[in-house]
Amino acid sequence: METEQRKSAWKLRYRQPAAVWEEALPLGNGHMGAMVFGGTDKELISLNEDTLWSGFPRDTNNYEALRYLKRTRELIAAGQYGEAEDMVNAHMLGVNAQAYMPLGDLILTQPGAENYTAYERELDLDSGVAKVTYQTSQGGYTREVFISTPDQVGVVHLTSDQPGGIQLELAMASQLQHSVSPGEGNRLVMKGRCPSHIADNYHQDHPLAVLYEEGLGVSFELHLHAQVNGGSVRYSAGKLVISGADRVLLLLAAGTDYEEVRSRASHRSAASAPYSAAMPSPAELCASRLSAVAGKTYEELYARHVADHQAIFRRMDLELGGHEADEQPTDERLAAYQQGAEDPVLEALLFQYGRYLLMGSSRAGTQAANLQGIWNAHVQPPWNSNYTTNINTQMNYWLAEVCNLSECHEPLLKLIKELSETGARTAAIHYGARGWVAHHNVDLWRASTPSGGDASWAFWPMGGVWLCRHLWEHYEFNPDMKVLSETAYPLMKGAALFCLDWLVEGPEGWLVTSPSTSPENRFITEDGRACSISMGSAMDMSLIAELMQHCLEAARILGVDAEFQEELEQTLTRLSPLKISKSGRVQEWLYDFAEAEPGHRHVSHLYSLYPGSRINRRDTPELLEASRLTLEQRVASGGGHTGWSCAWLINLYARLADGDAAYGYVRTLLTRSVYPNLFDAHPPFQIDGNFGAAAGIAEMLLQSHLGELTLLPALPGAWKNGRIRGLKARGGYEVDLEWRAGVLVYARITARFDGTLRLGYTQELKLKLADGRLQTVSGALEVTAGGVYWVEV
Repeated sequence: METEQRKSAWKLRYRQPAAVWEEALPLGNGHMGAMVFGGTDKELISLNEDTLWSGFPRDTNNYEALRYLKRTRELIAAGQYGEAEDMVNAHMLGVNAQAYMPLGDLILTQPGAENYTAYERELDLDSGVAKVTYQTSQGGYTREVFISTPDQVGVVHLTSDQPGGIQLELAMASQLQHSVSPGEGNRLVMKGRCPSHIADNYHQDHPLAVLYEEGLGVSFELHLHAQVNGGSVRYSAGKLVISGADRVLLLLAAGTDYEEVRSRASHRSAASAPYSAAMPSPAELCASRLSAVAGKTYEELYARHVADHQAIFRRMDLELGGHEADEQPTDERLAAYQQGAEDPVLEALLFQYGRYLLMGSSRAGTQAANLQGIWNAHVQPPWNSNYTTNINTQMNYWLAEVCNLSECHEPLLKLIKELSETGARTAAIHYGARGWVAHHNVDLWRASTPSGGDASWAFWPMGGVWLCRHLWEHYEFNPDMKVLSETAYPLMKGAALFCLDWLVEGPEGWLVTSPSTSPENRFITEDGRACSISMGSAMDMSLIAELMQHCLEAARILGVDAEFQEELEQTLTRLSPLKISKSGRVQEWLYDFAEAEPGHRHVSHLYSLYPGSRINRRDTPELLEASRLTLEQRVASGGGHTGWSCAWLINLYARLADGDAAYGYVRTLLTRSVYPNLFDAHPPFQIDGNFGAAAGIAEMLLQSHLGELTLLPALPGAWKNGRIRGLKARGGYEVDLEWRAGVLVYARITARFDGTLRLGYTQELKLKLADGRLQTVSGALEVTAGGVYWVEV
């Protein structure tokens, strides 16, 4: 699987430049993102920077919300759900989060290249390099682009097969307020500022949706440095003009004053205060990054970038059968697939693309991947391209651990820590509660309050509870006591304290949440109104039960907080349980309401099936069957119609051990919900579907949520023969699998920690001993860190 032939499978290929942004090819290192169009006479490289957001830190708490909480709960208890919803909408919501901004464009103009032949454009996932080659009457040209993690710069390298054959004009532009000026030593410098506010403009009816205010908003700089072999470089009318060059190396560095703006707010200093000596300015950030690579050749930069990239990307490989047609472009393969062709290599490419995109948008020390990862072309992006924590942000990271990208999880864990700080004020001010809370929208400034809009999405104080699952997942896949004691447990405990204060006694003495919604969905009240506010939704109760159980396990492992453990134990016995409706399905709300939209895209009431695990074949078989019926009805009514919701179905059916149904939604996603560059189409573009699909394919091949490694739990008939290397499992295991004719051939399991290994498969498994003999695996196997264990059928 390490042959050059296998590596060639991990490429996106095209025979024409990108005509629109959704055809361009993504690059990124978590700090800087780029979309490469691959033009000839005019090349456009659209750039992003992870801290470039509108707004600034401000207090968005609604100090009047608590005044209406008691009355709202009384209305809900009396069954007056419409009146309760009206009160929430009028008095208990907040303002919208801020928006993620585009940085700008690098524009390369090559006179005389309008007419070209032999054009090829590709993105090599294995190296993280985008490449364009073409011929003109002036010779052959090659352009390579990458964003380096070790050197924190963007790199563009141009060559010609004719001496002195490169004639080029370089310009920079931005949709934000900006200016461009020459810098020292063949440089262009773009300076700009973000809006102080982006209004929700879904209906395009706001007269001042983009607001700039003097002295407010994040400022930024983008520096371009040009190096040439042969030829000359000069500045003219806002551009760098290159003439007669053999080779050109362009280096890009970006910086913002985000840290300075955040620091000012934390110290409540004036917005116009000078830069702190400890905080480098955008200019200093750019200069230091370019200085650090001064003197490095393109070959050195390339080698450093590829070594760093492949050290992570090559941890995994996947083969699902089929063969790679090296010359067939990706868009043509996709079109054939959408007409019914089989292409397991394209399905494997979708999996590796998800891993590649998380590497590009979430690396240690950067911001977490947002609704579009790190790639955004709009000043008013869809849904502000923020962190939507009622499913989308979490789905971004479903693949992080199982797909061997644990370090890419770190930015989300950092976000949770920062959100717990703003969320503590919101818990106290909005609800008079301990701990910390977050709602459905979060931004760079860690907004923890409800957004504006409608209660069906805006009033959902469970965002932090769901995010805490990622703290526990990170620990389970990497069972390090330091991770648990210093990071996971304190944050989980804070979220659990909020839950303890948020719960109220409901019908029959059960503890429930109130007000409660099932994210973005509505039920029909007795008077015929579509309403979202009630009490004790299945999603709320599932999340709280899971968090409390995780806190309890963590406290026992660490040997701390005996009184807190007792409080959790008592509360867990009183939580309103999941119910099965009279139709045999999992009940979404506390009562068996009629659904306003039977085919709704969210399936929140199945949280405990996936990503949770409290619904499972071992402990709750009746709820497992009810989940199957729930999915059948939701899909039959039109559910799964958006990219991310289709990806959720892959994972849910994998947990139901229905490989063919899960595979059907892999096909559905590739057929209905991707753009030519394989970006997920909600529509419009959202990256969560890419990440959710990769996680779902992994879930079909390995599950570890029930204390055992279940091998090939949802293998579809379409993937008769295959191999996968480098999957991770809870307990700190790394797993390689191979199967033929739908039957496991072998599993290679590497233990990273001492522990107890349990295996599950449909047939008897045998452990291969050091002397070559096979021993039946039964029960638990004690393993040691560094041990490698071979299992065969």
